Amino acid sequence: MKLSWHRRNLHLKHPFQIASVRRPETDDKQVLLVTIEHKGHVGWGEASPVSYYSQSLDSAEAVFERVAAMLGDDPFALNAILDPLWERFGEEPAAISAIDIALHDLAGKLVKLPVWKRLGFDSSRTPLTSFTIGLDEPAVVRQKVLEAADFPILKIKVGTTADEAILAAVRDAAPDKMLRVDANGGWSETEAADRAAHLARVYRLELIEQPTLPGCHDALPELRRRAGCPIVADESCRFPRDVPACAGVFDAINVKLSKCGGIRRALQMIHAARAAGLGVMIGCMVETSVGIGAAAQLAPLADWIDLDGHLLLADDPFEGIGGHAGRLTLNDRPGLGIVER
Repeated sequence: MKLSWHRRNLHLKHPFQIASVRRPETDDKQVLLVTIEHKGHVGWGEASPVSYYSQSLDSAEAVFERVAAMLGDDPFALNAILDPLWERFGEEPAAISAIDIALHDLAGKLVKLPVWKRLGFDSSRTPLTSFTIGLDEPAVVRQKVLEAADFPILKIKVGTTADEAILAAVRDAAPDKMLRVDANGGWSETEAADRAAHLARVYRLELIEQPTLPGCHDALPELRRRAGCPIVADESCRFPRDVPACAGVFDAINVKLSKCGGIRRALQMIHAARAAGLGVMIGCMVETSVGIGAAAQLAPLADWIDLDGHLLLADDPFEGIGGHAGRLTLNDRPGLGIVER
């Protein structure tokens, strides 16, 4: 099998900010698109490494350069291919995820089946995705909400001193929509429970994601009691080994392929979460339809999905997974079901 990759510069419709990372005000985002070729078929993968997990485009490319000769000639031998990568490059899950995704896409094309069907899932059980509104001035947030009029579920980035003003602007523009908030660890432990209780009651929140920093969980029992809505772990739950510690602290976990290392590791996290009595959200980074299409294959297993990274782009180079009005499409094309525009 032949591994290739290249950097792709993407343009966002709006600059995208979250509480945990203050990025430059830019509408550009770079990802790594990966291909694995075998017997005339091509599998696509995508890496979207992020600095707050100590990964970068350079570090992911360094992995690809070292593993290009390690893939062998059997795209169905996932254990034989991926287990050595975890042993040697376990600190680079975004890179491993791209290879995992490309192998799943390739295998699906070889047997002429979509990934979701190969895995035995019911595509009709795919939930609606939320549409994410990044941090911004309240007036700008309000305008973004109006632009997202077709989406019935909004996920609002919070975690700053302007949370109240932001949510007031959202509710003014969308009085009846379902709202989720994501603080990305931006609330201190001393204020988290009060803030969660107030915002959940006043703005009728469906759920709250990652209210405090990873490891800062002392306030979460009271927060869960007072908020009256599910509390979802994101940065606090990166890998399968992190799932047991979330039980009794959170109500659910957010599984992201680029965060955990691909489809195989995501499935492990989902099964571990269910065994621990936790709910499951499937989320994403800002990615093309390759990364979103891969995560969407697992959407029938989720309680909630936040798979809108491709919808934030002005120039997604792929299509096939949809997303209009929050409805993703698990189609019958083999592999991930995506095609280049």
